[in-house]
Amino acid sequence: MSVEDRLQDLGIVIPTPVAPLANYVPFVRTGNLLSISGQIPMQDGKLAYEGKVGDTVSLEDALGAARLCALNIVAQIKTACDGDLNRVKRVVKLGGFVNGVDGFGDQPKVINAASDLMVAIFGDIGRHSRSAVGVNGLPLNVPVEIDALIEIE
Repeated sequence: MSVEDRLQDLGIVIPTPVAPLANYVPFVRTGNLLSISGQIPMQDGKLAYEGKVGDTVSLEDALGAARLCALNIVAQIKTACDGDLNRVKRVVKLGGFVNGVDGFGDQPKVINAASDLMVAIFGDIGRHSRSAVGVNGLPLNVPVEIDALIEIE
């Protein structure tokens, strides 16, 4: 099954890629590796989630933010692959950052939302190594930021 067929079966629409918010590029390709810059929960050109998890952001909303970050990663991959997501050979790694209150310890649960989406979209090649790190703040006060390393053809 193609990735596009899987997306259709899942009812997932890949968003328009988010433009960089500072002096960096959204992705870099070196050989067969694609490094995707950290993606934040932007939707339709606006922040969909703001605040700290455990304060103004619920765990459920943090999961939604992580899923949206993952969709934005897939949007960047699609652009880098000239629209052909079947060029993805492996999701190598996700790096997840969760802006939570002191004592918040469910970073892995939050980033699981992104990991689960990668497996749903790409199947077994979507299984990856990962980090899930708690931080004291993120750009624009978002609750989640995720970057990725992808192997492509």
